[in-house]
Amino acid sequence: MSVKKCRFLGGALLPFCIILVLVGSMGLAFAADDTHDEPGAHDEHHHGGVSGEKLPIWSIAPFVGILLSIAIIPVVWDSHFLHHHGGKMAAAWALVFAIPYLIAFRGGAFYDILHIYLIDYIPFIVLLWGLFTVAGGVLVRGTLRGTPLVNTLLLFIGTAIASWVGTTGASMLLIRPLIRANAYRKSKVHLIVFFIFLVSNIGGALTPLGDPPLFLGFLHGVPFFWTTTVLFPHMLFISVLLIALFFALDTIMFKREGGEVPDDGTREPIRVEGLFNLIFLFGIVVAVLMSGTVKLGEVNVLGVHVAWQNILRDVLIVAMGLLSLKFTPFSGELRQANEFSWAPIEEVAKVFAGIFMTIIPALAILKAGENGALGGLNRMMQESWHYFWVTGVLSSFLDNAPTYLTFFNTALGKLHLTEDLVPQILTGQLAEPQHLEFVKLLTAISVGAVFMGANTYIGNAPNFMVKAIAEDSHIPMPSFFGFMLWSVGILMPLFVIVTFVFLR
Repeated sequence: MSVKKCRFLGGALLPFCIILVLVGSMGLAFAADDTHDEPGAHDEHHHGGVSGEKLPIWSIAPFVGILLSIAIIPVVWDSHFLHHHGGKMAAAWALVFAIPYLIAFRGGAFYDILHIYLIDYIPFIVLLWGLFTVAGGVLVRGTLRGTPLVNTLLLFIGTAIASWVGTTGASMLLIRPLIRANAYRKSKVHLIVFFIFLVSNIGGALTPLGDPPLFLGFLHGVPFFWTTTVLFPHMLFISVLLIALFFALDTIMFKREGGEVPDDGTREPIRVEGLFNLIFLFGIVVAVLMSGTVKLGEVNVLGVHVAWQNILRDVLIVAMGLLSLKFTPFSGELRQANEFSWAPIEEVAKVFAGIFMTIIPALAILKAGENGALGGLNRMMQESWHYFWVTGVLSSFLDNAPTYLTFFNTALGKLHLTEDLVPQILTGQLAEPQHLEFVKLLTAISVGAVFMGANTYIGNAPNFMVKAIAEDSHIPMPSFFGFMLWSVGILMPLFVIVTFVFLR
């Protein structure tokens, strides 16, 4: 984007943002006044934040705005907009929400903002940074040619390991080898799209290490291997269908391009270098497991209670990343050969910082259940497949981890159960009808949150990182809505089949 265009865009957006801030401040102030709280009520006890019952549906407008900015501006203005100006865009929308929210709700709003960054965003980005950094030190060398069979094998391996090293770890380990293997291919977009479907999302369905929603479930009493046993049929079913579909599509594309692999005279055997980074990857896994099993107490940070084991987890993850950088430095041969750069993780960190800020009212309204602005939606949810689709569709656009947790609590409330009963229910120690119903609902919620994170670039953080890496490698990825054409055309029919096979 030229300097002239940037100035024009900034000049056009600034008055618009100021108007939104002023209107939002007045509107939210009226909403706050309508609750008839005593003066200073929001400041006296911060630990509850702002109730979703007090928020109008239009309070999610900044969240919708940031999503539309991600979707539209790169298409109509500059395809590299997010790479160069994503942080500014995210900060603008974050301020459009935060300033009116703080003016209207004061201490309660401050608590909500601090809570989502301390409890959700910082651990989220620390884990992504750790996996991204460590995986970037592992290099697959050798003559790897992107035939349909080789590409299918890479997707299969990525899907198989994603639950054990995380969807981020698996994505970072295999996306660059996949791109290098297919450097000679003309049609590459479908490779990245199916990689996002399988490796960056669906493959993470079997353990709390695989995907953040399941990790949150683990922290709230879901046994570690419950997802392995319960979700394996769903994951196997849809993975087999997707891998078979990919093989057929890639075979057609390969034959259209001539069906021959160019011979450049190289016959270098396949080998993996930097394997000592697996020690650091294992360290990250241990840190994550520790935070879900060890209780070390809490520290109060301006009203937000942060568990010491979570602080220790984040410190250990950072330490693993730094050790990886020490032994495979950024300027070293391994990372250079891997075309490693900080650009993808920087882009994710900046854009998701704005998303996490603006997502606050959406999550609060959902948590308010039938008393919130989306109460009608909660009243409509009766069957397990309702939970699958509502959790899944919302996870496509909201962060799938808090969306999972919201409906986890919704299911408990619907059945008049408490969180302390979850381990006994899921291990079969309690088997009354309401307990069996909770198992069905939690299965649907888990499948929806993990699988439908593949529907958009922002449904799961690895999606965005894989897209950024592909674009750095000069692969013209689809726009936000262009990617959704792929997901709607391929994934949605499969999700309908999953509904009838497993969730009716």
